[in-house]
Amino acid sequence: MSGGLSVPHHVIIQALLSRGPLKEKDLHSMFEDLTKKNPGTDRRLFDAFILAMNKALTFANFELRGCIDQYDGQVYYGIVNTVSDEQSKLGTKYTVPQIAFYKAIIEAIVQDATADGFISSIGALNLNLESQVTLVTDSESQGSQPHVPHALKNFGLTQKQNTLRELARDLWLDMPADGNVRLGVKSFLDLRSWFRSNDVPSCHVCNEAGIKAELCKNENCTVRIHHYCLKQIFSQIKAAKACPSCGTSWPFAVPKAEAVETEDDTGPRQSQRATGSKGKRRRANTIVEDDGVGCSNQHELNGPTESQHDNGRAQTRTRSRSTLEADTVGPDASQSSSGVSDLRRITRKYSGRT
Repeated sequence: MSGGLSVPHHVIIQALLSRGPLKEKDLHSMFEDLTKKNPGTDRRLFDAFILAMNKALTFANFELRGCIDQYDGQVYYGIVNTVSDEQSKLGTKYTVPQIAFYKAIIEAIVQDATADGFISSIGALNLNLESQVTLVTDSESQGSQPHVPHALKNFGLTQKQNTLRELARDLWLDMPADGNVRLGVKSFLDLRSWFRSNDVPSCHVCNEAGIKAELCKNENCTVRIHHYCLKQIFSQIKAAKACPSCGTSWPFAVPKAEAVETEDDTGPRQSQRATGSKGKRRRANTIVEDDGVGCSNQHELNGPTESQHDNGRAQTRTRSRSTLEADTVGPDASQSSSGVSDLRRITRKYSGRT
């Protein structure tokens, strides 16, 4: 896996594996520390640097992906497993009841017609796990009956509370101070294909799953749009604040600072901006590959049941993907810092954090 990778590549991979998903600004800061290049002005070099890592990670069935956290609108990068077989499932530390509980929470959140993107902690603790079991045919009775494993029957309140804390600590879920349970950044990284195969309604603007989104005020319209996508399409002062599908008025107030900045932006300056949601989606989707479901814990998302994806009912969709520039390679160790001592300092700085 290490063939062709420089020390800076290894440092970033180690940081992503040990610390988990990183915000884009943190990854950019690491890249700049290690290579002395600005990822904003040297975008082709940064893309080639990431591409080199992804090519190497492919040999170990891993992938560096980008996603947008729908709650804070920030771009995150993380390494996920791309294999969905029985062997990869052995690598998860979660038990069958814990996985069933996680799946029940995810389903409750994504099936919420209001697209609020959360479930109350009390609601999560009261979820019935028996819905997460497979149906088995009983020859002595009519039809199919659910076979409930003993472990699920005895998965009580205390175990659920402990599992919530563990899933939040591992970034699969997020538990803010308001007492609600939301998806964690790892879920956004890993479940992209699962969202599609399970027909989770998508955002009208970016076509990604609309887990946390705003709905059109017209009850007969099914349009939902992420808040950061709304900021993008309504950012122009003269832009009509209306549903792009049915034309119903869409209440949306652009913050004054953003409105002034957008009005003043012209020509080259506007094209160089990288803070809008359109730029974020482009940067995130540049590295995202969705030819399979994510990490081993996500493969276990289906737990004791078989998902639509595993049953072959997943819908195959052709999606445009950004092409990374491959005519440049990442800098080698001698180019990445001003000296050996500098490189060792940076390596300790990022590899040693937990």
